[in-house]
Amino acid sequence: MSKRLQDLLSSALFVCAILAGTVVAKYALYSGGSDPFERQRLEMVQNQIATSGYWGRDPVIDKKVLEAMRTVPRHKFVPTAIRSRAYNDSPLPIGHGQTISQPYIVAYMTEMLECDKDAVTLEIGTGSGYQAAVLSRIAKKVYTIEIVKALGEEAAERLKELKYKNVECRVGDGYYGWEEHGPFDAIVVTAATSHIPPPLLEQLKPGGRMAIPVGPPMHVQQLMLIVKQKDGSIIKRSVMAVRFVPFIGKAEGGKGPGQSAPTE
Repeated sequence: MSKRLQDLLSSALFVCAILAGTVVAKYALYSGGSDPFERQRLEMVQNQIATSGYWGRDPVIDKKVLEAMRTVPRHKFVPTAIRSRAYNDSPLPIGHGQTISQPYIVAYMTEMLECDKDAVTLEIGTGSGYQAAVLSRIAKKVYTIEIVKALGEEAAERLKELKYKNVECRVGDGYYGWEEHGPFDAIVVTAATSHIPPPLLEQLKPGGRMAIPVGPPMHVQQLMLIVKQKDGSIIKRSVMAVRFVPFIGKAEGGKGPGQSAPTE
């Protein structure tokens, strides 16, 4: 066999080895390993979140957000009975009249905040803890408040079991924020308010950002981006139409902690 033929054969074998390795790696990526939901989670990010043109949505492009969405096990934040639907492109009921937001909205609102690894963030409306878990993969610290006592306690235990050590939970009326830990670099509100709570504006750090749905309950609301300028002035921008469960608490005519709200 000539040397040229030997070289060509060696090159061919090398290319085949690379291709085989790629196939194996791809299979390993989607086989799920010890996590049977891994493939669904990766497809969720690719098809629902990072791709443009789906229902006219803008794709989420922040690499930190996409990686957080790929790694946080959403199926562990929904009731066992509907776990098979955890990665569907829709909100899901989590009990007590509340929902976990659809994956795209969680990713989009997280991207709106523009958090970095040093950010201290506040979430209003812990729910099952999913949004807090996603934020925890990006920010330095996440403080989260839930008004429904049973949900808040369950979420705190879940986040502890899953080892999200930089999340601190509290049961209370989120309208008033969490003043002792402010000001915050970012605030995310996961229930629709009739207006932007003044205490949250006060607790937003100059240069900070807030994502909040504003509008009437049981109707289409506007997802708002609130930016506090360095001089303390506020810029508000409507981003998209959304439907969230209503904000509850004394300021919205509720009875305070322990009250439930109707589903969206």
